[in-house]
Amino acid sequence: QVQLVESGGGLVQPGGSLSLTCAASGRISTLNAVAWFRQAAGKERERVSCISGSDGRKFYADPVKGRFTISIDSARKTVSLQMSDLKPEDTAVYYCATENLALSCSLYAPHEYGHWGRGTQVIVSS
Repeated sequence: QVQLVESGGGLVQPGGSLSLTCAASGRISTLNAVAWFRQAAGKERERVSCISGSDGRKFYADPVKGRFTISIDSARKTVSLQMSDLKPEDTAVYYCATENLALSCSLYAPHEYGHWGRGTQVIVSS
């Protein structure tokens, strides 16, 4: 069984920064890819970033490129998402996700991921 727990969300003003952390435990390989998704009210869940535990490759959705940075600490089984220059449109619940035997970030759709955290709320507002 795999457990994922997100932390670090909160309220921040536009232009500010937040760092989210996803802590993994259970039967998860440190080689797995881990993705961050977000879901804004009334919108579909979308993948914003992903990192491969096997080769360290990183992927970002266009709306967050240059503003978000994903990193992994394999020893601690944590994946972080550093978010800067936050905008109101970044407001959403942020989730981390992974899938058994998925070593690359080739999975994009939420239904392709079998393990999810409960999410952490990020609100960007003045």
